[in-house]
Amino acid sequence: MTGRPARQDIAVEAGPGDTGGERDRPVWSRDFALFFVARAVARLGDTMLPVALAAGLLEHGYGAGAVGLAMASTAAAFAGLVVFGGVLADRFSTRRLMIGADLVRLGTQSLAAALFFAGHVVLWQVCVIGFVNGVASAVFQPGVASTIPRLATDIQGANGAIRIAESAAQLAGPAVAGLLVGFASPGGVFAAHATTYAVSALCLLLLRLPPLPEAMRGTAAESRHAFKADLVEGWREFRSRTWLWGVIAIWGVYMIAVSGPTVPLVATEVVQQHGPRTYGLINSALGAGTVAGGLLALRLRPRRMLRAGAVSLFAYAGFPAAVGAGLGVPAMAAGAAVAGAGLSFWGVMWATSVQTQVPPDVLNRIHAYDVAGSLAMLPVGQALAGPAAGALGTGHVLLAAGVMSLVVAASLLLVPPIRNLIRADATAPSAH
Repeated sequence: MTGRPARQDIAVEAGPGDTGGERDRPVWSRDFALFFVARAVARLGDTMLPVALAAGLLEHGYGAGAVGLAMASTAAAFAGLVVFGGVLADRFSTRRLMIGADLVRLGTQSLAAALFFAGHVVLWQVCVIGFVNGVASAVFQPGVASTIPRLATDIQGANGAIRIAESAAQLAGPAVAGLLVGFASPGGVFAAHATTYAVSALCLLLLRLPPLPEAMRGTAAESRHAFKADLVEGWREFRSRTWLWGVIAIWGVYMIAVSGPTVPLVATEVVQQHGPRTYGLINSALGAGTVAGGLLALRLRPRRMLRAGAVSLFAYAGFPAAVGAGLGVPAMAAGAAVAGAGLSFWGVMWATSVQTQVPPDVLNRIHAYDVAGSLAMLPVGQALAGPAAGALGTGHVLLAAGVMSLVVAASLLLVPPIRNLIRADATAPSAH
């Protein structure tokens, strides 16, 4: 494609002796293993964070609204800036950008740990740290989408393996966080979270990506291509695919009505009623479910991937509904496990569809628009979670979230370009 900026990672990230030609890249290799570990460890830290925020802020006299606001600060920065991160990922070395983002988050989470250890916790400071984390995540995330196809030819298998790694981390993370909070303090969780970013950065530093295809290499003159023009080109490619923007539009409803309120309200409700260890247990059940969903995604190869993924999303309703209805811990854990399986299977189907249906030279930007559109409403849902719970009651808001999760899954199935999209390795890619 003409007008493409020069990629700075071609020579630097090529492995020794790599000819740059087409070659079979199985899922498991040294480099994929490094990326696998980086994603698993980073996810481990990320799943510990809600426990630390909920327990730490509640311990210092804040309520559900503060927990939601702290989470929203990260989500808002991420959703607002990830599109620009996608352009950067298409212009510069994705590996270097990801390493830099990890190092920034190592610093911010170390600072958060110091604040909680010192007992000097002010909400606006926690929100500023969260905002900086969101900016770093916006720089990091777009490179993930284009890294997986460069490491393995079986993209669905690679996505399934990454999903299992992240799910296993989600299984362990909340439980570890609950133990750290119970036996140490929330500051210990933040310190552990900072360490996970250090490990991720080290794995990415050791990673060697194969060179991009010749057609995707830029020239020095092309490096002057305007940043704005890259954004416009990415938007044009994004809106030309009805199945893509259709999912994003529907997912915005999911974020504001389901995921946004569910995460902070479930955290606050369970911690207040049953303690941080129980919240860790329930999140571990969610992680076990996502492992099962990832394993299922490794075995099943549906012809219409988004249709199969949308059907699996019906399983999510039981999680917020069980907590909202005030059911016992076993019922909440069961609901979380089933929800995790459905959400994980959808995640693999969706990620694989994007990575195989979109041309590689615009994949980072398309993925950035995907993430931005998907998460744009998340901070709204998180910020409104506290006021809504105060006005209607936490239980009623969570029950409504369960109902809306059913509405979202049904809506995905009602859109023909979404439910009828054929997988890329079954026929020619569908552009609309």
